[in-house]
Amino acid sequence: MTATETESGTYVVEGRLLEVCTCKAVCPCWVGLDPDGGMCDGSVVWYVDSGTVQGVDVSDRGLALLAYIPGNVLAGNWTAMVYVDDRCSEEQEKALLDVFTGGLGGPIADLAALIGEVVGVERAPFAATVEEGKGTLKIGDVVEAEFEQLVGATGRPTTLSDSVFSTIPGSPAYPGTASVYRRSGKKLGRPDIDISGYNSVQGHFRFTG
Repeated sequence: MTATETESGTYVVEGRLLEVCTCKAVCPCWVGLDPDGGMCDGSVVWYVDSGTVQGVDVSDRGLALLAYIPGNVLAGNWTAMVYVDDRCSEEQEKALLDVFTGGLGGPIADLAALIGEVVGVERAPFAATVEEGKGTLKIGDVVEAEFEQLVGATGRPTTLSDSVFSTIPGSPAYPGTASVYRRSGKKLGRPDIDISGYNSVQGHFRFTG
């Protein structure tokens, strides 16, 4: 990130995407098809490695969206619960929410527009690690996941690009499977999740607005 970028725009955030859901791998939502079983319970984490939002440094902070998607992902009407990294100051929390709820425009705003209802915003501790395509994710006592990228015949990660839907618009995604996906459904009025072998997605993002 350069001084010119931060001064000329409202925000620049760069980091990692970690995503798990109840669809089978590879998730049909990303190519605009209906989710497996007709609906999807997904958890998406954007972890900002470096970034500034309206002059507020949000580096090394995360935000999670826990969503119930009642049909085709592009039809919207999602119900969502938002969790913010509990290490955030009040300024950092507001800055992250402004970006990832679409309030400051940019590529993430189209995604945020698919949400019909946000049932709440809470703080929670975040733990997210990725090494050589394998990762772990834990958000308080609400979400826990372990996942691994799919690889092709050459041993390189399978890549999903130019998909009709993306949680990291403008960047390639790396689909995989989650050996563990546990999620509390209480806040969303959904059943608890405890499954293995379903969809995961990793990726890097760079959003500006």
